[in-house]
Amino acid sequence: MVDFVGAGPGAEDLITVRGMCLLQEADCIIYAGSLVNPKLLSYARDNCEIYNSALLHLEEVLEIMERMESLGRHTVRLHTGDPSLYGAIREQIDALRARGISYRICPGVSSFCGAAAALEIEYTLPAVSQSVIITRLEGQTPVPEGEKLHLLARHGATMVLFLSSGMTERVQEELLQGGYSTDTPCAIVYKATWQEEKVIRGTVGELCKLAKENQITRTALIVVGDVLGEDYELSKLYDRHFTTGFRKAADS
Repeated sequence: MVDFVGAGPGAEDLITVRGMCLLQEADCIIYAGSLVNPKLLSYARDNCEIYNSALLHLEEVLEIMERMESLGRHTVRLHTGDPSLYGAIREQIDALRARGISYRICPGVSSFCGAAAALEIEYTLPAVSQSVIITRLEGQTPVPEGEKLHLLARHGATMVLFLSSGMTERVQEELLQGGYSTDTPCAIVYKATWQEEKVIRGTVGELCKLAKENQITRTALIVVGDVLGEDYELSKLYDRHFTTGFRKAADS
């Protein structure tokens, strides 16, 4: 059995209880060493085999999984955040299916949730934005033509950019090309929830300068949108004059 486990955004106590239990039970852990907090490995048993996948290619990862399966052992594939976002799990799952190896997926807390907590914001503020676009700037991995950053920026929605903090000059150009103004609030969150967490606030017009001044080139999210500002409307959900399925509106 192979369990794909979301490690959470970084802090070792933000993994799910299920994920922690799976680490404690595992005979083998293959973890994304470039992004996963190594403190999470403290949950492993003393005799657990541990491999850093940052040093391996896909075939080597699969070879370890297949060997463990042949021995009747339990493998945990530990991915950063939630494995559904930029986790490269589909190719592993398809390979496991082809080999007849059983697997499960344990979700985790994504770093974009950790970034929101660090910024103390709500991504979906009434009358400001009711949509969140999670994306990345095209780099070594291409993006579909219709998902170019300047095209997505036309929506003016809250945007969270993964894997783009080393290309802030291009990010800034594309955001402005797409319609965000130079005054649109933005933030860079470095290692959200880690001890080294750093929050840098500014505007889209300052994005590249802020990254350079703070020497941010990786392991950071870029958050863009007016939800980082001060103006919004109160929620209808708790408005005393608004009827819901659980209570009637107040008369006055």
